[in-house]
Amino acid sequence: MSFKDMTGQKVPNVTFQTRQGDMWVEVTTDELFNNKTVVVFSLPGAFTPTCSSTHLPRYNELACEFKALGVDDIICMSVNDTFVMNAWKADQESENITVIPDGNGEFTEGMGLLVDKNDLGFGKRSWRYSMLVKNGVVEKMFIEPQEPGDPFKVSDADTMIKYLKPDWAPKESVSIITKPGCSFCAKAKALLKDKGYTFEEIVLGRDASTISVRAITGKTSVPQVFIGGKHIGGSEELEAYFAK
Repeated sequence: MSFKDMTGQKVPNVTFQTRQGDMWVEVTTDELFNNKTVVVFSLPGAFTPTCSSTHLPRYNELACEFKALGVDDIICMSVNDTFVMNAWKADQESENITVIPDGNGEFTEGMGLLVDKNDLGFGKRSWRYSMLVKNGVVEKMFIEPQEPGDPFKVSDADTMIKYLKPDWAPKESVSIITKPGCSFCAKAKALLKDKGYTFEEIVLGRDASTISVRAITGKTSVPQVFIGGKHIGGSEELEAYFAK
């Protein structure tokens, strides 16, 4: 089959059944797209390997940079039910992403990208793609090539953000080890945000212990900041790093 390119056309008119808290809430495409600039990325299934290891996390990581470029929302679409999508978002800690369950495949079918995954026992699923939508009209699509398996070459977050800003260059990845109630941790996080960095936070007592801190850094105090594979240190060392 050949996929159609919806560039210049309105997105399909669909009402999604979502679960918010203990309530069923209908969400329409008008609510999602009207008078907004939205990035959508669609994938075969929640909790599947590429989707969990790369596709969703990278869009979540770059959400602040997309916002700075005028993007109002980033939507992850998949032919899954709302309970699965909500559980996946929570598991991935992807608070910057709006997950939309296209459980009946109506939106994906309307985009011409509903495919058979019967060989995997998945039934009908979405082909992997991304698109930029302005006021409900598709401006740009990145559809993965029709190759065996699950190609992941053009629908990634970096490709989309480079479309929006061709001279964009990625910042180095940042991780920070913290503990609850730590004022120096709060100071370091504020500094990172002020410099435009997104970061992954590892909270002691939830994700690790002081044993991990000592094993990794040789120290027992927090915060401990890592940028691009380099151990920077605490909040004072982070200030000195940015002062250079």
